[in-house]
Amino acid sequence: MSPAQGGSQAGPRGGQVLTAPSRRPCLLQPVGALLLERCRVIREEPSAFSISFIEDPERKYHFECSSEEQCQEWMEALRQASYEFMRRSLVFYRNEIRKVTGKDPLEQFGISEEARFQLSGLQA
Repeated sequence: MSPAQGGSQAGPRGGQVLTAPSRRPCLLQPVGALLLERCRVIREEPSAFSISFIEDPERKYHFECSSEEQCQEWMEALRQASYEFMRRSLVFYRNEIRKVTGKDPLEQFGISEEARFQLSGLQA
């Protein structure tokens, strides 16, 4: 299965949940799910990668792909699926728009003062 086939869906607080299909074709339901927050995606072999969690680095999930290209696609999709990645992107583009236009693009939505959209909360 490739990332384009939809192996993840929106989870709590905007994070993504990776679902693992059953190895038995008769089962249509996933056998498990991982909330993709505060995790690391690491290439283990040319066509394999793992996901580990910052709070519990010993807990590691291994995935094997059919090709090196597919592995790269999955790794990139998983890295971009987290709430934190999306928040950092929003803060970056918000500041870029403010530099060009002189206006805060979030003001029109009444959320420009929310802490989650502030640069000060951004970790390098």
